[in-house]
Amino acid sequence: MLSRFREAFTPSRAKDDPSDAEFLVELLIHHRERLKAWAPDDERTRTLQLLVEHRRRLVGDQTRISNRLTALLKGYFPQVLQWFPDIRTGMGCDFLLRWSSLDALKGVRRATLEKFMREHHSQRTETIERRLTAIKTAVPLTTDVAVINSSVVMVRALAAQMKTTLAAVKEFDQQIEALCCAHEDFEVFASLPGAGRVYASRLLTAMGSNRERWTSASELLCFSGIAPVIERSGKSSWTRWRYCCPKFTRQAFVEYAGESIRHSEWAQAFYVSQKAKGKSHQAAVRALAYKWIRIIYRCWQTRTNYDEARYVGCLRKKGSKFVAESASAEA
Repeated sequence: MLSRFREAFTPSRAKDDPSDAEFLVELLIHHRERLKAWAPDDERTRTLQLLVEHRRRLVGDQTRISNRLTALLKGYFPQVLQWFPDIRTGMGCDFLLRWSSLDALKGVRRATLEKFMREHHSQRTETIERRLTAIKTAVPLTTDVAVINSSVVMVRALAAQMKTTLAAVKEFDQQIEALCCAHEDFEVFASLPGAGRVYASRLLTAMGSNRERWTSASELLCFSGIAPVIERSGKSSWTRWRYCCPKFTRQAFVEYAGESIRHSEWAQAFYVSQKAKGKSHQAAVRALAYKWIRIIYRCWQTRTNYDEARYVGCLRKKGSKFVAESASAEA
């Protein structure tokens, strides 16, 4: 805001602290009624907010490390991806740290491998037998020593990073769970279909604890970046993505909306109707997030747990086409 205000009166757009201070004073004096004072959430909510943000970044790190590890293994040791389809596990990391190549598995006793799997809670006899048979009959993808030796060093580094990241995410989960259980608003968000502890905690921090922060759901929709922006010029008008918004808050609402499709009757029907109109997946999910924010805002303001049956009943009384489409699909 200060930057744009400076540009209006300083054609050179040169930044200068003394003049910026004068512009700030002028903004406060002449436009105070258009500015809203910022009130921080309580300490517990702010702590939870920082924890869920840090956890989400760690999950992103997991994905990046997994992608790099997968690409590297495909070049010299692809069998591991068949034995352990999800490499983002402690078992997969420990396996790669202990046996980083197919040559390292040569001469390893069957009992040693079986013990390793059972120590990592792989108890199904069929699964263990299938893996042991595959290990015994595995054929190397390449015999190029240069490729294998260099890849082994990198795989061990990535596996160690993945293992550390998994442990960190687990620690964050414990901290988040403890704070959520003690928070008076957590049950409201936990009642949302498909929220679980992960999305419930993220939605809780997105809404905060100050119920006077927004006077309506429309303000929250604009703040979160879910509501699009309408621009007009002459006789033309167009709708575009809202750029200025807290990205993590928008991500929390959009990701939850995508998850709710699998758990909510009306949400799934709404998503299908949006896709039928030719909307892309992301556009359909954002439209669903728009609906969810209005519901979440109401539940949050009144401290009322969400009731799917009650909401669907209200939609049915209003003759909502989403409920009708869902009922016909089930029939």
